[in-house]
Amino acid sequence: MGDSSMLVRDPRHGRIWFWLAALTLAGPLACRTPVVATPEGVAPFSIAVIPDTQNYLDYTHQAAAGFALDASDLFIEQMRWVASRSRTRGGDIAFVAHVGDVWQHQSKSIDPAHVARGVEPVENPLLAGHFDPASEVHDVEIPRAIEGYRLISETGLAFGIAPGNHDYDAMWSVPTPPPEPGKEYRKVPGADVIGSLHIGGLDNFRSAFGDQTDFFRDRDWYVASFGGGANSAQLFRAGGYRFLHFALEMQPGDAVLAWAESVLEKYPGVPTIVTTHDYLTRLGDRVPNTVLDLAAVDPSHHNSAEELYRKLIARNDQIFLVLCGHQAGQALRIDENEAGHEVYQILSDYQDRGQVGIEAGQPLSPFLGGTPAPIGDGWLRLLEFHLASEKPRIVVRTYSTHYTKHANELPAYAQWYREHEQPEMTDAEFLAAEQYEIPLVDFRARFGPPQAPSR
Repeated sequence: MGDSSMLVRDPRHGRIWFWLAALTLAGPLACRTPVVATPEGVAPFSIAVIPDTQNYLDYTHQAAAGFALDASDLFIEQMRWVASRSRTRGGDIAFVAHVGDVWQHQSKSIDPAHVARGVEPVENPLLAGHFDPASEVHDVEIPRAIEGYRLISETGLAFGIAPGNHDYDAMWSVPTPPPEPGKEYRKVPGADVIGSLHIGGLDNFRSAFGDQTDFFRDRDWYVASFGGGANSAQLFRAGGYRFLHFALEMQPGDAVLAWAESVLEKYPGVPTIVTTHDYLTRLGDRVPNTVLDLAAVDPSHHNSAEELYRKLIARNDQIFLVLCGHQAGQALRIDENEAGHEVYQILSDYQDRGQVGIEAGQPLSPFLGGTPAPIGDGWLRLLEFHLASEKPRIVVRTYSTHYTKHANELPAYAQWYREHEQPEMTDAEFLAAEQYEIPLVDFRARFGPPQAPSR
């Protein structure tokens, strides 16, 4: 980690948290540890992690709807920046992972499968009028998403997109008791509680990013899919290793986990990354987002984050990294799996950032209590892998493709974002949690030394 940072183990939960002590960086981090004798051609590489993009693509956040700017231009700008730095164009980005919530709105109030189950929706006054079904999801939001990912696809770069709750065809509340006994939830007129969020249907997602779209059909790196591409697996080579990546739907059910197990059996021992939408809170807990009283997603047909960890991630030693979004902020959690090896779990979600809107003259949002209208401000996560070093590690950086600066290079960074996202932190802690290093202490023991790329 270096002398300027600190790891603290929480004995109550058996996990490791990364916190600070002023990790001051001046631009991109260089490889500081010595390089061991490794095959020629093994170089560092990066994975670009794209946080929730729903607020860029939201049709109400475009100039045609009266917004101060076309927020979707920031999304296209972000995709163009990533594409320009792909390995095929001379950069070091080897893979792109989108953590879900690509767009904002649904197209249906409920999906046929839930109707057949007899599921009854209840009005949620906290969400009504803001996330109602809208035809503009087909006319504005999804086409812009496809346009952005076409920029990535044209480079030949492998990528995976995990659908979030906003990417489903329908999203609504039901008045069932929450799955957490003793937890209080706000009441809704005509219902006991808003017990859980239900999401259903992925026809919209499959139309844009399904396994039969031009993005993935006949791509040799797109090795498996389930549910027509609602869940998918990709292979890519970088840093002297072959990697397997899963993009899993939000709180995936048992059938999805069984499929993932079958894919792992085909690629034993391959270092594996899992990207899914709702997994960690900003405090590093594996619990659902309850900010809007959304206790869980359809709990009888989905697994919670903790169940996903226990049923799939902790049991399969080749899974070493989990990426997620959904809950605004950032977090790092490190647990030991059943084999005693470390699993690195990273939350990155910058969708609520609205400084760009303020600068363009956009009024504050009354729906969000007078805070800036959320956009995202171009921020994404870059995971830079140094696997040929004597001590393998991941350098985590936060970068804005709009401001063209890393978090530590922008003097107003903490002033703009900390109080809303992580008020329990100091400014120094907030910056340190955005730019740090993860020592991969057991990576070589699990996956062996790097190998030279084949020619």
